[in-house]
Amino acid sequence: MAYEPMERKRFGKTTARRVAGMLLAAATLVLLSSCREDMQNQPKFIPLRENTFYPDGRSARAPMEGTIARGQLEDDPLLYTGKVNGQEADQFPFAIGEPDLARGRERFNIYCSPCHSQLGDGNGMIVQRGFKRPPSYYEPRLLKAPVGHFFNVMTNGWGAMGDYSAQVPVADRWRIAAYIRALQLSQTARAGDVPAGEPVASHGLEQAGGEVGPVEHRIGHMGEHGAEPTEAK
Repeated sequence: MAYEPMERKRFGKTTARRVAGMLLAAATLVLLSSCREDMQNQPKFIPLRENTFYPDGRSARAPMEGTIARGQLEDDPLLYTGKVNGQEADQFPFAIGEPDLARGRERFNIYCSPCHSQLGDGNGMIVQRGFKRPPSYYEPRLLKAPVGHFFNVMTNGWGAMGDYSAQVPVADRWRIAAYIRALQLSQTARAGDVPAGEPVASHGLEQAGGEVGPVEHRIGHMGEHGAEPTEAK
């Protein structure tokens, strides 16, 4: 028929356009996928993933000997361990004042009182519900214990008590230790322990909620190691 060549020509052009479009689309996909591949497969070590570059097959490398993480120099043994020459110290690494005792009381009531109670007698709310009772701070053994002992217990744990080094910064552990000493003095101090001219409170620390008073003088004089607390964590 006379119109067959025209139809074939038109059909051929349409097919060619379709093929060209498909090829262009395929080329575009290839280019896009190659760019994405470059971004995904970067020449880097992925933590804890096997790596064939090193003989031991590990991508994570051990730090060089003597490496110290930033903020963890801990070059003051008393401040960070509560010890001097390996022995628990009976002194504070910084002078203890009224603000430190107030902060120590606040932290003590948050972290310590659930077991030790706000009085420090070991009859906290958790104990009243069946948990093992901790020792009273007024036992002769703990009355004689150096303040470094309380810091050490908070840092490393003791018996059934876990450590609180993650929850309580270093300086606040010392403040809590100072407040524990204040609790002990509130039950054992004598009128002669109060500096001349200072009023004598007849009720001690009244359920551990009263204002911190002259007891800071008895505690603060022990802070001979340094003048100011640090923001150690």
